[in-house]
Amino acid sequence: MIRLEDLIKPNILALQPYTSARDEYQGNDGIFLDANENPYDLEYNRYPDPYQRKLKGLISKWRAVNARNIFLGNGSDEVIDLLIRATCEVGKDRILSLDPSYGMYKVSAAVNDISIDFVVLKSDMSIDEELLFSTLNDCHKLIFLCSPNNPDGRIIAPRIIEKILNSTDNLVIVDEAYIDFADANSWISRLSEYDNLVVLQTFSKSLGGAGIRLGMGFMNQYIVGILNKIKPPYNISSPNQEAAILRLNDLAEIGDLVNEIKESRVNLKEDLERLSIVDFVFPSSANFLLIRFHDYQTVFNTLKNHKIIVRDRSSNTNCESCLRISIGTASENQELIKVLKSIR
Repeated sequence: MIRLEDLIKPNILALQPYTSARDEYQGNDGIFLDANENPYDLEYNRYPDPYQRKLKGLISKWRAVNARNIFLGNGSDEVIDLLIRATCEVGKDRILSLDPSYGMYKVSAAVNDISIDFVVLKSDMSIDEELLFSTLNDCHKLIFLCSPNNPDGRIIAPRIIEKILNSTDNLVIVDEAYIDFADANSWISRLSEYDNLVVLQTFSKSLGGAGIRLGMGFMNQYIVGILNKIKPPYNISSPNQEAAILRLNDLAEIGDLVNEIKESRVNLKEDLERLSIVDFVFPSSANFLLIRFHDYQTVFNTLKNHKIIVRDRSSNTNCESCLRISIGTASENQELIKVLKSIR
């Protein structure tokens, strides 16, 4: 049986967290003389709720998960960093991820001086299961799985994630930044089955809140408590909490936009596959497409000259001559195809 406290570094277990003024009183009314704030009403003169209770309540209803199982970070990158800091000891523990995948796993590991091992994906971006399970061992304190994966948009088969969860007592982090664009169930619904499962989501993609910088972590409440111990006391600002609440009050419209993006993804893929300059378009369950071009550098520069900015992914493993293109509005997609058709 998994003992979550065994996954946490001893110094973190012994840590006495910083106590903020708002830990001691949670009401909104009163004379607040406890936090050395400017006492005059200047809109944001007061510190925000350090535990984002109102926002978590809305997320709880939206994702059908207990608010005690939610941790919010200043972007998912903060959640990734805190998970590493809470669990991984330098020179002892390692991280496991896929290659190619989201680059911040590698960056955060390097910042924390933690070694990271990669399971290289097959040429079609599927997982080499034999390689994965021969590489996975007890030293891998964290296993990061991006699904749909970035940069290709492929969903990881649930049976593979289940097998990983059943093969290790360490934390398995399923990064679902793009899950709302996929025809697949979120792993949030499986949290009660696996104490070592962590699911990451974000306001940056389907919710259209990239500027809010708000990442969501869904996990066992013990791990939430550990992350609350080591996070900055007021890591989510009042304006960001308010902006996120506005987004969650607009879910019907956001759902319509997500459906429009999914439909545009199908149409754009078909349009791209008709072009002679295109070698291959990878299947995607995200809001982007990874495309291999005959002459990607000419395509990249031509698009840039027309002020159409895409992402060069050619240096990534298995992504030779590839550009990643986000799904735009209908008019943006039409302009993209128009420019691509002009390239000879």
